[in-house]
Amino acid sequence: MRAIIRIPASIGHYVNDRLWRLGYASRFLFIILIQSGTCLIRPRLVLRETYFIGVQSLIIILVSGMFVGLVLGLQMYDTLERFGSGEGVGTVVALALVRELGPVLSALLFASRAGTAVTAEIGLMKTTEQLSAMEMMAIEPVARVIAPRFWAGIISLPLLTSMFNVMGIFGGYLVGVKLLGVDEGIFWSQMQATVDFREDVLNGIIKSVVFAVAVIMIAVFEGYNSPPTAEGVSAATTRAVVTSSLAILALDFVLTAFMFRGI
Repeated sequence: MRAIIRIPASIGHYVNDRLWRLGYASRFLFIILIQSGTCLIRPRLVLRETYFIGVQSLIIILVSGMFVGLVLGLQMYDTLERFGSGEGVGTVVALALVRELGPVLSALLFASRAGTAVTAEIGLMKTTEQLSAMEMMAIEPVARVIAPRFWAGIISLPLLTSMFNVMGIFGGYLVGVKLLGVDEGIFWSQMQATVDFREDVLNGIIKSVVFAVAVIMIAVFEGYNSPPTAEGVSAATTRAVVTSSLAILALDFVLTAFMFRGI
C-alpha cells in the first residue's frame, strides 16, 4: 500500500525536477547571451572552437552524407521504377535530404560527436577546478569558456548540414546516373525545376539553426552543471546525447508541421 502511495509523490518529484532544470537552463541561456560580448571582442575564441566543433566533425558528416545519398538513390529508384518514374530519383533524393534527412541526421551526428565532446571537456574543466580558478582570477567562465563554444556550435551545424546535403545529392547522382543509367540531363533538370530555395532549402537551413541551438545549449548546460567527479561527467555526457537526440526529433516534428503542413 505504501508503494502505491509513493507513486504520485515520485511522479511529482520527477516533474518538479524536470521543470526546475528547464527553468535553470533558460536562465543559463540568458546569461550566455549577456556574456557573449567577449566573443565579439576576441573572435579568435569562437574561431578556435569552431575548428574543434565543426572542422573536426567534417569527416563523419561527409562520409555519412555520401552513404545516405547512395542508399537513398538505390531505394528511391527501385520504388519509382515500379511506377515508371525512375528518372525522378534525383528530385526525390534532393527533397528528402534538404527538407528532412540532411538537418536531422547532421544534428544527430553533431550531437554524438561534438556535443558529447563539449560536455566532457567542460565537465572535466569543472572537475579539475579550472572554472573555479578562472573565477578567482576575476575571469568569467561563461564568457571565456561557455559562450565561444555556444556560438561555434550555432555557426558550425548549418554549414555541416549544407555539406551533408551536397554529399548526399552527389551520392544519389553516382547511383542514379553512373550506376543505374538515368539520363544526366533529366536528373539535374527535374531537381532544379522541383526543389524550391525558399520552401525547401531555406526551411532546411532554419531547421539546422534551431537544432544547433538546442544541441549546443544542452551540451554546455550539462557540462557546466555536471557533478565534479568522473561518474558525474560520464552521466552528464550520456544525458547530453540522449536529451539532444530526443530534442532534435521533437523539434523536427514541430518545425515540419509548421513549415510544410500549413498548421
